[in-house]
Amino acid sequence: MRKVCVVITARPSYSRIRTALKAIKEHEELELQLVVAASAVLDRYGNAHELIEADGFQIDARVLMVIEGESLPAMAKSTGIGLIELSTAFDNLKPDIVVTIADRYETMATAVAASYMNIPLVHIQGGEVTGSIDEKVRHAITKLADQHLVSSEESAIRVKKMGEDNDTIHVTGCPSIDLAVDLLHDEELRFDPIKKYGGIGRLTEIDDGYIVVLQHPVTTEYQSSLNHIRETCEAILNLNTPTLWFWPNVDAGSDGTSRGIRAFRDKYDPEKIRFFKNFEGIDFLKLIKNSKCLIGNSSVGIRESAFLGVPVVNIGSRQSGRQRGDNVVDVAHDASKIEGAVKSQMAHGSYPSQTIFGDGNGGVRIADCLARMPLKYQKRISY
Repeated sequence: MRKVCVVITARPSYSRIRTALKAIKEHEELELQLVVAASAVLDRYGNAHELIEADGFQIDARVLMVIEGESLPAMAKSTGIGLIELSTAFDNLKPDIVVTIADRYETMATAVAASYMNIPLVHIQGGEVTGSIDEKVRHAITKLADQHLVSSEESAIRVKKMGEDNDTIHVTGCPSIDLAVDLLHDEELRFDPIKKYGGIGRLTEIDDGYIVVLQHPVTTEYQSSLNHIRETCEAILNLNTPTLWFWPNVDAGSDGTSRGIRAFRDKYDPEKIRFFKNFEGIDFLKLIKNSKCLIGNSSVGIRESAFLGVPVVNIGSRQSGRQRGDNVVDVAHDASKIEGAVKSQMAHGSYPSQTIFGDGNGGVRIADCLARMPLKYQKRISY
């Protein structure tokens, strides 16, 4: 059996790969090894490792690698520590394949460690275009990776243009869409998020509808993260609509985003807002499926929301250039423009489902590819 080591470094990465983990675990030719690292093992970012274990997965190694500070030097140093610690984890586990996901800076440590240890590297979600440092990281990992499991035909074309052998490129779809498939026609979507997850804030009732806010810092604009979130806070305050607001990720600038949210909460003590750290992946999708609008700059607004038909207001440059559906309206970091776009999206209501990033079978396709792909760790540019 092939030992497939999947490295999860953040809570969104787990939701995005969960169905593939299940398919790998159940595949008769594969043995799943799971390394959980970076913000996925930290309480302040939602304890993703607890969700992973609750879903029945065994964690084979935990890697502490995040340096406090939410700054550019902290990101670079965390990547360096990750390279050291992940190398030790791989040496202990001796996998046949290492799988890294998407474009977070921590994934660079995974890719470099596996490459230097002559372990075949598989990259999921390469070939996509976004703003921020993610663009550089994603394409750098593509050049380090030996096999590419991409979400769309457009992504496959980009990977091919980067000189990768066509035989190493497989269009699987994004496994995050797998979780959304059953929700399209599920009538039992509603649950009480406040009762189940608690959160902080005065909002106690969402029966008349609500909006969801999830805004991360932009690493290439991290100095502006405080000003960026202030514009969003002003817009949400003016909207005076029941709001479920989620904490940002660990990227550089997160401290500014978090400080802005805390200052806003302390100053206004808004009666119609509840703040949360983290939800289980399926619960978060249920939540946004029933929302009037998703506001912020998370990729869930681009990927899963297109499939679910959720109205989205995407703020700023973090998702710049990424394929998007008709459900997305893009605005700058300007309170009045954000407010106007949200009102327009709430008035519009839900959109038709679009399968830009997959049809719901990504996890199974990924497991099948991992079982049959050649185990090679040398490559040449393809012309």
